[in-house]
Amino acid sequence: MPARRIDVAALFDALLRNVERVIQGKRDQISLALVCLLAEGHLLVEDVPGVGKTTLAKAIARSIAATAHRIQFTPDLLPSDVLGVSVWNRASNEFEFRAGGVFAHVLLADEINRASPKTQSALLEAMEERQVTVDARTYALPRPFLVIATQNPIELEGTYPLPEAQLDRFLMRLPMGYPNREAELAILETHGAGYVHVDTLEPVASAADLANAADAVQSIHVAPAIQRYIVDLVDATRGHPDLTLGASPRGALSVQRAARAFAAAQGRDYVIPDDIKLLAPTVLEHRVISTPEAGLRGITGVDVIDDVLGQVPVPGASG
Repeated sequence: MPARRIDVAALFDALLRNVERVIQGKRDQISLALVCLLAEGHLLVEDVPGVGKTTLAKAIARSIAATAHRIQFTPDLLPSDVLGVSVWNRASNEFEFRAGGVFAHVLLADEINRASPKTQSALLEAMEERQVTVDARTYALPRPFLVIATQNPIELEGTYPLPEAQLDRFLMRLPMGYPNREAELAILETHGAGYVHVDTLEPVASAADLANAADAVQSIHVAPAIQRYIVDLVDATRGHPDLTLGASPRGALSVQRAARAFAAAQGRDYVIPDDIKLLAPTVLEHRVISTPEAGLRGITGVDVIDDVLGQVPVPGASG
């Protein structure tokens, strides 16, 4: 049976309104997170404690009528706790597989950088190939499969930095940031009578809706000039003097995926250069590595991507 057509923009707006019921003053961050969702990408939310990382992840998971599991990453968490384990069944006289927390449509990996590198790496196959291999047997994960991970900055005690291979699996890395004064006052005001707790949110979309939306996103047109613009941006990072490692071809593909999802969320069936300029910092900054000298000068990956965006000609901007 063919998948039913779905209004991606209407789905996006419904999810946005639902999440905004519990998070004030963060529309841009919520929008980017939902674009990641529509693109079937994984999201890494990073910032200091107390700015709403886990609330955002839980609100997105609660907004979808699908299986959602939360794993609290700790230093003693084992890969088998995440993936699952084969145990001996005396009744059937054979091993049987007991699925771990990763077997869900939405996996909330809370404080992922508090787990050991070995446990972090257990997610690599699941995030890239949507499958898990345990004891030489492969188990498929459901569709959609989305990892929403939170992490505190690596400067905080008791954390392990995510390896580059793991970071590259995330479509976006999103800093939450502190709310502005008006939003923070609104937060204080709403935490009283009539306060909407994230655990009381009702779903506004199903897993099938998201799968259909992701299929619809793939049909969004990306003109050859836009594709050349993406490649030029990525190529410019590879020769930038402040970087030891530029973005890979996976980075270019990720920018295109995110841009298609954003265009669909805006009700368009084509990508424009402004989509690329808006999304490139969030999609690319965690895929590049600054030189030690740039780090000493306080130059971050976002600064470099902004510099590249200012240097690479925009399609149709001249001539």
